[in-house]
Amino acid sequence: MDTQKQLHETISALADGELSADEVELAFAALDTPEGRAAWSAYHQIGHTLRSDDCGAELSEGFAARMAARLAAEAPLGPPVAAPLDAGADAAAPAADRAASLP
Repeated sequence: MDTQKQLHETISALADGELSADEVELAFAALDTPEGRAAWSAYHQIGHTLRSDDCGAELSEGFAARMAARLAAEAPLGPPVAAPLDAGADAAAPAADRAASLP
């Protein structure tokens, strides 16, 4: 994961109250940059909007019914596709060992 994405995820976790104690120093360092402060502001605005009772936009009449109909018309997701085993992997090895060797 690139550094900018990691910093944004750290700031997001801090804003959500989900940051582990060992990452707090990294989050505060990220907030000491203009980009970090902008991300902090954006995450708080998003959170405020999601928690508000009035998002400031009125949905058209029948919106929920139209959305439900479109979702019902979508094709269902298929089952997850397993990654092929490495040619050198032992087929008899425990699944956890095989999973650890996946990219």
